[in-house]
Amino acid sequence: IMKLSNIPARDSQISQLSNLFGSKSQPTVDSIFIYGHTASGKSCVLNHLLLENDLLHVVVNCIECYTTPLLFITILEALSPNNEEKLKCENMNDFVRSIQRILKEKGREETFYVVFDKCERLRDKEVNLLPALVNLKELTGVNLCTIFVSELPWEKFYNGIGIRQPFVVFFPDYTKDELVEVLTYLRPQDTDFEFYKHYVGLVLSMFFFAFRDLRELRHLVEINFLLYQQPILEGKANVDDKHKLWRNIEPHLSSSLQRLCVREACNGHGNSGTESGDTSKLNGTSAVLSTKSHNLVELPYYSKFLLIAAYIASYNPSSSDRRFFVKHAGRMRKTARSMKKDDQKNCHLRGPHSFPLDRMMAIFYSIVEDAVSPSAGLFSQISSLVSLHFLAQLGQDQLDSPKYKCIVSLDFITTISKTVNFEIMRYLFDFV
Repeated sequence: IMKLSNIPARDSQISQLSNLFGSKSQPTVDSIFIYGHTASGKSCVLNHLLLENDLLHVVVNCIECYTTPLLFITILEALSPNNEEKLKCENMNDFVRSIQRILKEKGREETFYVVFDKCERLRDKEVNLLPALVNLKELTGVNLCTIFVSELPWEKFYNGIGIRQPFVVFFPDYTKDELVEVLTYLRPQDTDFEFYKHYVGLVLSMFFFAFRDLRELRHLVEINFLLYQQPILEGKANVDDKHKLWRNIEPHLSSSLQRLCVREACNGHGNSGTESGDTSKLNGTSAVLSTKSHNLVELPYYSKFLLIAAYIASYNPSSSDRRFFVKHAGRMRKTARSMKKDDQKNCHLRGPHSFPLDRMMAIFYSIVEDAVSPSAGLFSQISSLVSLHFLAQLGQDQLDSPKYKCIVSLDFITTISKTVNFEIMRYLFDFV
């Protein structure tokens, strides 16, 4: 079982929260807001702190508690589990009085921590609920602290009425080295540390720029590890034959990367709702965007055209560029044989293809109306699209001939195109 002291790459956050909590009976801040991208260690660190320090607490999942009375009753039942009476709590006044009564009956002076996990769901409830929960210590007059855990920054919780800002603790995304440290720590038992660490580094060298979800990466590392060991188990290599081991695992990793890209395209980049869309603007690393969050994504004007050009380059065969972007190129005739061949090569079923930077820029200059000159600012927007995980940069040659792959969904790029009055369907080979 992992202990708090063994949690990798989160020493700063552990120290910060430990100082805020103090001893059991020591009064702490009224409320704490913890946020960061998915799988960044928020709940892991918080739960270990509460359990290892034996702090009186209750954790409420705001998705499961879909009504306000259910939210109140869940907290009260956790606070008084032996109460045989059926609790009723319909409003905030009843909730405040019930907490005061239960804590007074217990006669315990230690701080009571109420944790609201997935607290972004509280924004959909009564407008005065969140401000009241932030000020719950002041309203009840007892020694308690409310802790809010979310993937969104606190700015997304402003609702137009006065609300006190809690103490904010940020969990940044793991860097590549930190991911290696975390995944190596989670290695199977009886596995050599250095051997597994080298293997994790190989996996991240292919997946880090496309996917940074710790859960996803952990799954990929685990399912491919046996394939990595296969030459050793068969006696064809030893642990020092790193080049031979890499040649054996590289096709499997490439196949896994392709399947992930296809899955993202087919699933419309997840189903996490508006929360994931907001999180992508927070950290710029989320590859999970749902249809509902499209209207929340704001990109610079030329970045939108760059993304459109990248999508066209990913899903159109290069042989069709002349047809779509060269004036007086004539109409391409489709024979029955070519149509059958096109059906077999439907790019939207097979997933996005890689393309060179030159091709994307040629399409960009063809579709943008303004006369845009190449500049460092324009190319920095491409880097931003990679950071936002709208594009995936492939290969190690990032200077001479970098290659990219567009990993957004059709619904997403259609929404982006509408914001600049561009009819992308007229330029997609699969739909013409």
